[in-house]
Amino acid sequence: MEQKYQDYSELTNALKSTCKILNLDNNSPLHQDVTSICDYLANPNFQIAVFGPFNHGKSTLLNAMLGNRTLPIDLIPTTGAAITVKYGTTVRTRIMLVDGTEIYRSGTEVLQQFAVLDGNRQMRKDVASVEVFCPHPFLERGIEFIDLPGTNDREAQDNLVKDRLLGTDLVIQLLDARKLMTLGERENLRDWLLDRNIKTVIFVANFLNLLEPEEQKQVQNRLLFVAESFRADLPPGFSNLYRVDALPALRARLKGDVALANSSGLAAFETALQNLVGILQQNSGTVRLPRVQNVSSQLQTLLVDKIYKCSQEIKIFDDKENARIEIKQKAQNLIYQGFKTSIYELENWLSLPNLLAKYQADIAVALAENNLQSWLTVTFKKDLTELQNSVIKWLYQAYDFFKSERPEDLKIPFPNAPQLTLPEKQTNLNPNDLSEPGSLAVGGGIGWLLGGPVGAAVVGSISYLLNKNLQKQDEQSAKDSYNQQVAKICIAAAENYLSRFSSQGLSILAEYEQKAGKVIYFEASKEPVEITQQREDLQKLQNQFNQLLAELKKANISTKYQAYQDKPKSANPQPPKQQVYTPPKENTPRNSQAKVEPPRQQVYTPPPNPAEVEAKFRNWELDQEIAQIKANMKSSGKQESKNPNQKAQNPPKIQVEIDKIARAYKILGLQPTASFAEVKQAYKILVKKWHPDLFVNQPQMQKQAQEKMRLINDAYNILAEL
Repeated sequence: MEQKYQDYSELTNALKSTCKILNLDNNSPLHQDVTSICDYLANPNFQIAVFGPFNHGKSTLLNAMLGNRTLPIDLIPTTGAAITVKYGTTVRTRIMLVDGTEIYRSGTEVLQQFAVLDGNRQMRKDVASVEVFCPHPFLERGIEFIDLPGTNDREAQDNLVKDRLLGTDLVIQLLDARKLMTLGERENLRDWLLDRNIKTVIFVANFLNLLEPEEQKQVQNRLLFVAESFRADLPPGFSNLYRVDALPALRARLKGDVALANSSGLAAFETALQNLVGILQQNSGTVRLPRVQNVSSQLQTLLVDKIYKCSQEIKIFDDKENARIEIKQKAQNLIYQGFKTSIYELENWLSLPNLLAKYQADIAVALAENNLQSWLTVTFKKDLTELQNSVIKWLYQAYDFFKSERPEDLKIPFPNAPQLTLPEKQTNLNPNDLSEPGSLAVGGGIGWLLGGPVGAAVVGSISYLLNKNLQKQDEQSAKDSYNQQVAKICIAAAENYLSRFSSQGLSILAEYEQKAGKVIYFEASKEPVEITQQREDLQKLQNQFNQLLAELKKANISTKYQAYQDKPKSANPQPPKQQVYTPPKENTPRNSQAKVEPPRQQVYTPPPNPAEVEAKFRNWELDQEIAQIKANMKSSGKQESKNPNQKAQNPPKIQVEIDKIARAYKILGLQPTASFAEVKQAYKILVKKWHPDLFVNQPQMQKQAQEKMRLINDAYNILAEL
C-alpha cells in the first residue's frame, strides 16, 4: 500500500492544482469531492465506513465487532462527528480541533464531550477530526472503521457523510428491516454511491429479530431483491447482503456468548468481511481508481469548457484584429503605390534633361525680360507645388490610417537668381544686326536691360539659338552679333539655374523619401493587457489539462479526452514585410551631374497608371466610409435601445436580417422576447450538450455535434450584436 500511495502523489497534486486553476469554491461539492479523493489516495490504510440513517444501529454494530462499548450509542441521534477507529495498543482517543489544538485522552469518555450531538442536535463546529485507537487484531492489518453520523437528520451531517463516503474503500450500508429502503435511502444509494462510482458496498440488515417469523421471510425476499438490483463490485463468491442483529450481537460479545453471537449473524458477517477485505486490500487500485475517474471526468469537463470559452474569446479578438490589419494592409499597399508613382513623377520632373527641355527657354526669356521672379511664382512654382502636394497627399493618407508618425511637408526651394555679366556694348552697332534671323522681338516690343528693340532682339535670338542648339558650342563665333552673345549668356544662366535646382531638389527628395517609410509603414497595435492575460490563462489551462491527462494515464484511468497539441498565439499577426514601403538606401543626391546621369526611370519599374491607382483608392475609401457609417449606425442603435422612448428612431431592419435573427432565437430554443442573459444561459447549456469533445469515440455523432456547434455559435454571435 505504501508504494501505491507514492504512485498516486503526483495524481493528487494534479487534481488539487486543477481545482486551483479552475478557481473552484472550497465549499463547492466538486472541490469537496476532490479533497476527499486526495485524502483517500494519500491514506495507505483500508477504510470501512458504516453508513445509514440515524437510529439504524451503526455504532452498536461497530461496538459488537470491536467487542466493547467503544462508541457512544443511544436511542436518539448520537454520533455528531465521523469517528475513525484505528489500531492501537491501548484504547485512547485523539481530538483535533479546527484551531490546531490536539486533545489526547485514554479511554473514550471524551467522545461524550466532542463527538456527540449537542442539546440542539447540532455537530460541534470546532472539531476537525476524531480518532479512537483500539487493540483489535482486525485493525492491526491496516484496517480502519469509520462511524458516520446518521443521515436524514440535518443537512450538515448529510454533507459530512457524503464527503467521507468518497474516501472509503468499503461501505457497509445498514438497513432497518422494519422499514426497508425508504425513499431517502434509495436516493442516497443512487446520488451518493452509484453516481460517484462507489460500488464496493455490502448491505447489513438490522432488527430482523424484532419481526415475526412470517414477516422475516417476506423481508428477507425484499432484501434479496435490493441486493440483486445493486451491482456491487465485489470479488467472486462474496454476497453483498448479510443479516446482523446488532444489539443482541453486542450483548453476546460483552458476555462472551458464542452461540448468541452466531445466532445474531455477527460471526458469519465478520468472517466474510475479513476475507473480503483481504482480497480488496491486495487490489486497492480497482476500488479507488473508479472514484478518481468520476471526479477527474468532472474536472476535465470544466477545463474543456473553460478552454473553449477562453479560446473563443481570443478567436473573436484575433478575427477582428486580422480584419483590421487586412484593411490597413490594403490601404498601405495602395498608399505605397500612389506614393511610389508620385515620387517617380516628381523625380522625372526634377531630372535636368526634362527641366531643360521644358523650362530652359522660358527661364532664359524671363532673364532677358528681367521677369524671372514673376515667372517663377506664376508658372514654375505652380508646377512644383502640384507635384509636391501629390507626394505629400499620400503620406497624410497614411498618417490618417496608421497614426505612426506625422509627415513633414516637402519643400524644395528655388536657387538664388543668377547674376549676369553682359559683354561690352559696341558703340558702332550695325543696323543689319536687327535683321538677322531670329532677331525679331518674340514678346512684341518688350524691353530688357539693353532697352527697346535690342532687348527684343535678344529674346528672339534665345529662341533661335535654342532651336538650332547653337548654345552648346564651346567657343563663341566671331560672327555672333551682340544680341546673340547676350542670348547665349541668358541660355547658359538658365541651364546653370536649372542644374542647381535639379541637384538640390533630387537631394531633398531622396532624404524625404527615406523618412517616408516611417509614415507609410504600420505596426499592429499593442495587444490589450486583457487579451494577453487570456492567452496566458489559456496556455495554463491547456497545460493543466494535459498534465492531469498524463497522470490519469499513468494510473491506467481511462478518459474520453485527448491532449491539446496547439499552443495559443503569443502576439498579434504582423503585416508582411515585403509589402512595406522601403525607399532606396543611397543618400547622395541623384542627377547631381546634370548632363551625364540619366533620369531616375532606371531605378523604378514602370509605374502603374496613376488614374487607376487613384480610382482603386477612392473605391476603397468609399467602402471604408460606408462601413464606418454602418458601424456608427449600429453603435448608435445600441445606445438608443437603452431608452424605450427612442426605439422608433432606430433604422428599420430588412427582412433578411429579421429572418436571420428569428432563426438564431429558434436555434437556441428561445422566444424573440428573451433577454441577453437568457441567450447566454441557453448558449452555455447547448455548448455543454453538443461540445464535439464529448463524442470523441463516436465519429458520426462528433460530426453532427460539430455542425450543431457551428449553428449555435453563429446564432449566439448574431444575437450578441443586437
